[in-house]
Amino acid sequence: MACKSTDLDAAACTQTLQISARRPALAGPTFFNSPELETRGRPRRALMPCWWPWPPACSPRFIDYLESYAAAFDVKPEFGSTVQSARYDETSGLWRVHSSSAASGEMEYIGRWLVVATGENAENVVPDIPGLDCFAGEVAHVSEYKSGEKYKGKRVLVVGCGNSGMEVSLDLCDHGALPSMVVRDAVHVLPREVMGKSTFELATLLMAWLPLWFVDKIMVFLSWIILGNLAGFGIRRPAIGPLTLKNKYGKTPVLDTGALAKIRSGDITVVPGVSRFTKSRAELTDGTALDLDAVVMATGYRSNVPQWLQGTDFFGKDGYPTTAFPDGWKGQSGLYSVGFTRRGLSGASADAVRIAKDLGQVWREETKPTTKRAAGACHRRCISVIF
Repeated sequence: MACKSTDLDAAACTQTLQISARRPALAGPTFFNSPELETRGRPRRALMPCWWPWPPACSPRFIDYLESYAAAFDVKPEFGSTVQSARYDETSGLWRVHSSSAASGEMEYIGRWLVVATGENAENVVPDIPGLDCFAGEVAHVSEYKSGEKYKGKRVLVVGCGNSGMEVSLDLCDHGALPSMVVRDAVHVLPREVMGKSTFELATLLMAWLPLWFVDKIMVFLSWIILGNLAGFGIRRPAIGPLTLKNKYGKTPVLDTGALAKIRSGDITVVPGVSRFTKSRAELTDGTALDLDAVVMATGYRSNVPQWLQGTDFFGKDGYPTTAFPDGWKGQSGLYSVGFTRRGLSGASADAVRIAKDLGQVWREETKPTTKRAAGACHRRCISVIF
């Protein structure tokens, strides 16, 4: 359930094994809110486990690639639907998923297996900063951000310095706004490319031959050579290497797509944390204050699985599987998870392949002519409409 690369991974893999996955996705109306921003800093190749030529012949845009990928494997997302609850029915041995949408009302989906692919970024995170509700200007989460055009000439505070924060700050500059960006914690900023090769692609190649700690040192050294020392601009580098930080804590390195040049020129101002907001200002932790017209919260996302998945302890309160990677992809009673590894597309790809192979084995065993099917081993598509 979801419609992003994690879900397409799992759905495409099951289709290649001739497993029906006609309704794999329940999600919002678009893949991305702002394709221009979403693809600016992303690696050129997605780690989709089922091969499909890149780029699509009709267009180099990544969103078109996802759509052609889904079409090639006959994956049919159902947009505009929200999952209200999912629970395993012990009596029937089936999963019951209740959803709602403006178009079709309330629906119940019944299936033998449930693949949770809503991922780590299902809902917005907005920090509780004192006075934010009193601020008179516009406050928006980065998920609502479309373009910097409407912010032209305005003083905008971007809270957060991840990939989204950097890209939004750059886009605001490009549209004539006056952005300030909050950089509270240490962050790894890496060049987008090294000698014409994607930084992430280069790191993946190196990790096939070298230990992680050594690849980290290479990445940091290359970043220092290409980007220079950023401490003087208010951007500190963590003591832990970028790849180790991603694997252990899920914190993705930032790929520079042009924001650093704007920071060096003074078009983007780096500021410390916010202590509180007033009606028209942000008071910072260093005692200074900024006059503002708008605030964009680039403060990330989180998993929302605990809100709707019921009757299982496979997921913890934080919305992640309680079993760590690489063993957190399979639960009990036909429950699977994709995209909760804190390892980006590479982790989702690994999960998707494991799940597809596992489902394929079960499917083949249960559909052998000589195999007596257990009661409740029903694979027909069952949908109930609730009035």
